[in-house]
Amino acid sequence: MRYSILFLFSVMLSSCAPNTRHLQPVGHFEPERYLGRWFEIARLPHRFEKNLVSVTANYSLREDGSVEVLNHGYDSVARKWKTAKGRAYFKQDRATGLLKVTFFWPFYGDYKIIDLDSTNYSYALVTSGTFDYLWILSRSPELEAGTLQNIVQLADKFGFNTSRLEYVTHNAPEH
Repeated sequence: MRYSILFLFSVMLSSCAPNTRHLQPVGHFEPERYLGRWFEIARLPHRFEKNLVSVTANYSLREDGSVEVLNHGYDSVARKWKTAKGRAYFKQDRATGLLKVTFFWPFYGDYKIIDLDSTNYSYALVTSGTFDYLWILSRSPELEAGTLQNIVQLADKFGFNTSRLEYVTHNAPEH
């Protein structure tokens, strides 16, 4: 619960930050291919993921057409696993990688996929409504160095401060 409240607080504070409106979400999006587990490779720092390693996001389709979001991460300081459960809804059509997500109703944030390996769905670059949020996700705990470098360069070109990226390790104890 605390994880969700911190996310909400962070989103509310960032509402005055420069927005990502000009960044287009990916088109020709296939939600069914996006479902499943993703590993967080890198992120811009924020309070609700402070000290978290081995972060994963699991997406599954709900009967009502929304997407269940289940985030897991290991707090390396508190030495315990944290989980945040949310729900996402498509903001436009299902072929556009733009959703709104909530971990604490009635507050929502954008989930905008701005780059995606359209062939294999092996990596994704995701932001929110502001430049304060950026995630590099992968289907595996590591990305090939050249691929990661290209994604970081693209994020930099989009206007994100990539020098602030935190690279996530995936070496936490099993849970």
